[in-house]
Amino acid sequence: MGWVAVAAAALLLQQAAEPLANPARDGLKALEEERYEAAAEAFEKAIEADPEDYGSLFNLAFAYTMLGRTREAIEGYQKVLELKPGLYQAELNLGILLLQGKDAEAAVPHLEAAAEQKPAEFRPHYYLAEALYQAGDDAGAERHYRKAAEIDPAAPEVQIGLGRAVFNQGRYEEAEAYYRRAAELDPQFKSYLLELGARYEEKDKAEAAIRIYRLFLDKAVVQERLGHLLLRLDRPEEALPHLQQAVSLSPTRANRFALAMAYIKTRQPEKALPLLDQVLAEDPKNYDVLMIRGRLLRDQRRFAAAAQHFLRAVEVRPDSQEAWKELAGMLILLENYPQALAALDRVEALGEAPASIHFFRGMIWDKARQYEQALASYERFLSLSNNQFPNEEFKARQRIKVIKKELRR
Repeated sequence: MGWVAVAAAALLLQQAAEPLANPARDGLKALEEERYEAAAEAFEKAIEADPEDYGSLFNLAFAYTMLGRTREAIEGYQKVLELKPGLYQAELNLGILLLQGKDAEAAVPHLEAAAEQKPAEFRPHYYLAEALYQAGDDAGAERHYRKAAEIDPAAPEVQIGLGRAVFNQGRYEEAEAYYRRAAELDPQFKSYLLELGARYEEKDKAEAAIRIYRLFLDKAVVQERLGHLLLRLDRPEEALPHLQQAVSLSPTRANRFALAMAYIKTRQPEKALPLLDQVLAEDPKNYDVLMIRGRLLRDQRRFAAAAQHFLRAVEVRPDSQEAWKELAGMLILLENYPQALAALDRVEALGEAPASIHFFRGMIWDKARQYEQALASYERFLSLSNNQFPNEEFKARQRIKVIKKELRR
């Protein structure tokens, strides 16, 4: 923005000096015709003849800028400022190049110098505001965005800058007004409201983000963001249509998983299962999906299939006590007692185990007529249960009575 106008000012500066040597004159003609390679060659020759010709140095730096030879352009502008300290055009162009190269802190003093020299010019204030914003000085950036806005109230990029700077200072409603003003000035800037929605999300301002996202329901990415956000807010009924649309437009694993979770939360597990299968087909070692899929199968009393999912889960995470507990439960229901006992041992080995595992151990040993082990397990269960499992505690006491009679025989 503004390169050609700045170059033209420099050309006038040079034209006001002594009559130009042929290389410099050729370079100016090439610049006017936008033949930047030829211009660079001509100005290089001019500088060879006179290394202190700061006009040719400036124009060479400008030619390098237009050719994308940024490092050489920066070095050129720096040499110009050594020969002609404070030259407005060089300060401005150097500041812009440094800013574009993500060196905002280095750009600031040059843009400040340009803004001080031309306080009524738009460009130095705007680029200085951008540099200050990138350097983390939101208040300073706001000050110069406002000066740029005074000079050109119809510049939408300034309104976006103001929105960003005041948002970072916690003035959210004011920031939104600037974003909306930019969209009014130029409809192409409406898309920046999506940036505002994401910023609201980062600040945990979910309702504000939702309000913004609802302006862009024609975009797949917005359907996705809305669906995920509403699901995270535990509003699955609202999330469902957005996630359905997101999967239709962009069937990624994340979208399929989110839609599956919305179906589960709205008590439609039969719709969730195929989505989870698709996720596992792409990512067979996804622990979370294996656990969720296993629990759905468990709830449908498809114990063998559930056990297979929990087995895969413990293979992925051998240190997951939760997965071992689920696997043990399925193995007990399938009456696969040796493997169930091994799974219960793993549960206990992985940390503080619930009292219930001792009840299950007692039950397994009881069925196997290993009464001494069963008695010890039931008694251990009762010592830990603290009336948390009244039904199991009643069963354990009754079995203890029976087992003691058996052992006395």
